[in-house]
Amino acid sequence: MLKDLDITPDDPAELKAVNRLLADEVKALSLKVEQLQHQLHGANRNRFGSKSESLDQLKLSLAEEEAIGAAANQQNIPEPASLGDPCRQAKRQHSRKPLPDHLERKDTVLMLGEACLRCGGKFKTLGEDVTEALEYVPGRFVVNRIVRPRLSCSCCEKIVQAPLPSRPIERGRPGAGLLAHVLVSKYADHLPLYRQSQIFGREGIDLDRSTLADWVGRSTALLEPLSDAIGRMVRQGEALFADDTPVKLQAPGAKKTKTARIWAYARDERSWAAASPPLAWYRFTVDRKGKHPEGHLSGYKGWIHADGYAGFNGLFGTDKAREMACMAHIRRKFVDVHASQGSSIAGEAIQRIAGLYEIERRHAANRRRTAPPCGKHKPNLSSMSWKTGSVPN
Repeated sequence: MLKDLDITPDDPAELKAVNRLLADEVKALSLKVEQLQHQLHGANRNRFGSKSESLDQLKLSLAEEEAIGAAANQQNIPEPASLGDPCRQAKRQHSRKPLPDHLERKDTVLMLGEACLRCGGKFKTLGEDVTEALEYVPGRFVVNRIVRPRLSCSCCEKIVQAPLPSRPIERGRPGAGLLAHVLVSKYADHLPLYRQSQIFGREGIDLDRSTLADWVGRSTALLEPLSDAIGRMVRQGEALFADDTPVKLQAPGAKKTKTARIWAYARDERSWAAASPPLAWYRFTVDRKGKHPEGHLSGYKGWIHADGYAGFNGLFGTDKAREMACMAHIRRKFVDVHASQGSSIAGEAIQRIAGLYEIERRHAANRRRTAPPCGKHKPNLSSMSWKTGSVPN
């Protein structure tokens, strides 16, 4: 529109109208610039800045230094040397934790003989010094052989043989322990199957990646009833947490990946000392359409704590589940504004939200102290944050 105003009118009324238009456009552009600067600052902070959203993050180093100095004065320990004063010597402090008692101990006793080499007198024990060293014994493969003799009756000559016991994969070689190791390595330790194949190869065991993939697929079929049972228990809770996280999915023939989703539904009633254990139920989909959570939680009428994603909206309404918005997502917007603009209003909002968190923390602690062992308590429906975190590849 500014290009249209290159020719300035002579009429005062038209000049006033043009001035108003210019003022409105300048205001709109200023708001747009401020919005873009805010978005850029938030993107840079999320990419390069600290992950913490606490307002007191910048005070931590000074507070820690003062705490260290106070503790050192109380114990008469010299303070650690600072980087700016190389002349001060820091006393090294060992803080090794004892090794767990459940670990197997193998003792090696070092004796200098039974008699003194100087006078020939016999030694007597005054005490001993024990030095522990943590060692690792690599895992090893074993072959479990099932021997089934064929028996023949000496009278009727009938031939009998004991049946094979049930195995995880019929006609397959892997035992339950090996399958569990492959699954834990893949999903808990994020170790791809081709790397596991290489590790097995160093032990002289030829297990191709396709073979391991077949084992994983058959194992998931075995675990499906357990997953269904966890899902039923999650949906029986009075309140649950729902969230989704992206995961890369190979697109056959496209030579690239596409973004799929893993939906996580969690039931955690420990904050009000309920008897149910914490549970998490995962579902996989190839896209993020709202029909997926609606299908997963069809018929659920409790409280659902989720973020503002519109795909969850179909779960809420009359004769449906009740919504709990995520306070952490609301707080994050105020944190971004305060970090980029130093807004006092945003800072006040953050402090008030922190006060709500502190009230909830105290109430949760009181409930845990006063709750009977098997008591049932109504859930606290304030919306503390919950994220799915890392998801297996």
